[in-house]
Amino acid sequence: MKFGIDRLLTESDLRAQLDGKRVSLVAHPASVTAQLEHSLDALIAKGVNVTSAFGPQHGLKGDKQDNMVETADETDPRHGIPIFSLYGEVRRPTGQMMSTADVFLFDLQDLGCRIYTFVTTLLYLLEEAAKAGKEVWVLDRPNPAGGPVEGTLLVPGQESFVGAAPMPMRHGLTMGEMGRWFVDHFKLDVEYRVIEMEGWKPGRGPGFGWPEDRIWINPSPNAANVNMARAYAGTVMLEGTTLSEGRGTTRPLEVLFGAPDVDAAAVLSTMQEMAPSWLRGCHLRECWFEPTFHKHAGSLCNALMIHAEGPFYDHHEFKPWRLQALAFKAIRNLYPDYELWRDFPYEYEFDRLAIDVINGGPSLREWVDDSEAEPGDLDALADADEAAWRETIAPHLIYS
Repeated sequence: MKFGIDRLLTESDLRAQLDGKRVSLVAHPASVTAQLEHSLDALIAKGVNVTSAFGPQHGLKGDKQDNMVETADETDPRHGIPIFSLYGEVRRPTGQMMSTADVFLFDLQDLGCRIYTFVTTLLYLLEEAAKAGKEVWVLDRPNPAGGPVEGTLLVPGQESFVGAAPMPMRHGLTMGEMGRWFVDHFKLDVEYRVIEMEGWKPGRGPGFGWPEDRIWINPSPNAANVNMARAYAGTVMLEGTTLSEGRGTTRPLEVLFGAPDVDAAAVLSTMQEMAPSWLRGCHLRECWFEPTFHKHAGSLCNALMIHAEGPFYDHHEFKPWRLQALAFKAIRNLYPDYELWRDFPYEYEFDRLAIDVINGGPSLREWVDDSEAEPGDLDALADADEAAWRETIAPHLIYS
């Protein structure tokens, strides 16, 4: 199969449409060709007139570890072009930045999750391109989580850098498809096109989203493999809690939780009693780790590891958002007074709890904290929103 960048590099008729134009590239470490050459180097080697580049959260080099760790603008030492940071002094491209090119190529590998900030970066680029009369091309890449959607819709008024629009946590789109929906939803007058992939089958095995003949490159420091990408729509919620998401270990964001004062086996047993169907599609394994940094650094943590991989993975049954919600609910039932929700500035939001910012509203937190609430109550909320989202995105799907 071919990703968008591979088609642009190998199809001369596509590249010819960039002749005489100044081109900018939005990229990160996973912006590579099938031969693992970085897109920036490959485009310039093919004679494309690249006059600037942009790095999203974690930087063009992907070297910034945590949230709200910013990247500065710089000059590329090899090509001598300006590299603008979209996670530093600004997160939205300025007019001066937009003036450096005529066509903006967006080549970011996504994880298929609303909170992954590359989604919002795409929206901001489209909005600024509409104002400046610029073209945006998405060089499409797979959604490694595939096409399933899951979660409640972001509540209007709850928008943030991790919540661009009313979509669920697991959105089921590629960035090319997402751009089509953004243009329609926000009524953007922008010249937009998708350089589509060839041969991507999101609902089919063995890859179910990520083709097995392509090498996984971390799009951000803690996105280490496809297992993480599949689990992320659930495990990212740990960032809004006092529980460790495994940062400071070799397998971050692949655990349902880690804590020195929580009995993982008891939590798993409680989850199995409450909603056994929500545990389908993966295997949960009790484990231990000691983070070298971040939450609970230096403390031995008991944890549940998620294995949404190999023979344990069922693409059509795995529901990471519900799985993570159920873990929170089980902990709340076992430890009613546990200080679960972490109160700190999260992605430049200072007045709302991080868990509410992450979920695009308070409904999940309220469900966890309500001792009378049952799994069916959360299911009812999510089922309706998921059905509405599937209907909304249907006209914009390319690969289904």
